[in-house]
Amino acid sequence: MHELIIGTIIISLMHAIIPSHWLPILTISKTHHWSNFETIRVTFLLGLAHVLSTILIGAVLGIMAYGLQVQVPAFTSKLGPIILIILGIYFIYRHHTHHHFHVDDELIEGPIKKRQLILSLMMFMILSPCSEILAFFFKAGSESIQLFILIALIYSSITILGMLLWINMALHGLKKINWHPIEHYAGLITGITILITGLISFFTN
Repeated sequence: MHELIIGTIIISLMHAIIPSHWLPILTISKTHHWSNFETIRVTFLLGLAHVLSTILIGAVLGIMAYGLQVQVPAFTSKLGPIILIILGIYFIYRHHTHHHFHVDDELIEGPIKKRQLILSLMMFMILSPCSEILAFFFKAGSESIQLFILIALIYSSITILGMLLWINMALHGLKKINWHPIEHYAGLITGITILITGLISFFTN
């Protein structure tokens, strides 16, 4: 259990740091002359939409894992860690090919109503859930509902608070930093964390 909690914290921190989750919001806010308060409010709404879509998918996986645990407990106890190990290797392999949060030029520069713009951004976030954390939900679901809820709370709170923190700092000049190396190594650290969590869970369960 402890390895899942620690892994979730690290993954969530890396997830919040990735600029592709909040840097487009900053660009759009500057282009459309939003106030700082409006930018932070939109960031919160987008972060909330993002984590809710991820948790919803995670809940489906958690229910599947719980069902398997009831039917074939010996198999499920090893399936979760194996999935983590495979995903860890996969994310390490593809860490150099980032999954960017793409925003169309029309959204950034074109004439568009604020409500339509915000809804478009929310759809982007809803349709790009955090795939790195999903295996954690599967493993947590196979153990207990309490652990699943704890993982969901840790992930959602760190992700949303992290996005708000970074967007607030960016509004005060942090945008000048070269974020590409940070995003690159955040993906690598994420993959290593998932792999280590899977290995520990496999050999301790």
